[in-house]
Amino acid sequence: MGSERRERMRVLGARLRALRADAGLTGAALAQRAGVGQPTVSKVENGRMVPSFDVLDRLSRALGLDESTAGEVRELLAAVEAAVVTGPEPEENVSASLVVDEAVRGARLVRSFQCVVLPAMLQSAEYARYVFLASPGLDAAAVGRAVAARVDRQSLLYEPGRESVFVLTEAVLRTWPGAPSLMLAQLDRLLAVESLDTVRLGVIPWRRPVPVLPRHGFTLCDRRAVVIEGFPGERVSTEADDLAFHEEMFSRFEGAAVFGGEARDLLVQVMKEFREMTATVTQ
Repeated sequence: MGSERRERMRVLGARLRALRADAGLTGAALAQRAGVGQPTVSKVENGRMVPSFDVLDRLSRALGLDESTAGEVRELLAAVEAAVVTGPEPEENVSASLVVDEAVRGARLVRSFQCVVLPAMLQSAEYARYVFLASPGLDAAAVGRAVAARVDRQSLLYEPGRESVFVLTEAVLRTWPGAPSLMLAQLDRLLAVESLDTVRLGVIPWRRPVPVLPRHGFTLCDRRAVVIEGFPGERVSTEADDLAFHEEMFSRFEGAAVFGGEARDLLVQVMKEFREMTATVTQ
């Protein structure tokens, strides 16, 4: 991370901390009002995390900022985003993932399409560990914290009033880290989650053509934000054009997927194949 960007993050954090103090709120109280995690408030205020514009708007509303002050903090965030980044630090990769988790946490309707890696909300702890191990330079403690935070947020799947729709290509089920036993546990979790009233899980079988060749995964949070994933990292967009495009793409992928009994049959078949592999494949 460049020194300029770091300094702008510090300035944004200090301004938000001062505004919170002026409002007479603790970090925990602000987090509860804004519908974000308390660690997010702490990391933003200490210049250790760049909030998405959606999270910043939630904080601004929770603080009761007038339009002038809300515009001021948006400009401070824009300045952070505009700063030159000379390269991500290991902890920054984890922070980016947690920012994405916060965007999902605040949504009542989550729709996620994935073509390589399982959605974060569906990952077992061991699968998530391999995801974070892919970030170069992370130590065991940082990976452990990231995994714990991700698993904790999965409790949202069980909350009444929320709806989650996941569409995966069959390739996601067959792209595996570690050992076949890891995927057996992971697929068993998918079967359990698929049975929830709050979740719809669809799979695009290999025998069906995809409506358009996917280049990356993405997650729609309500109809206000989309998390777009790519090799450089993940970004949260609230731009109308981005939202409209990904809404249409999700609808097309959803239309090609199988749900319910067909999806469960496919999961069971893939589990059978992994089970047969356990005797011949070692980690």
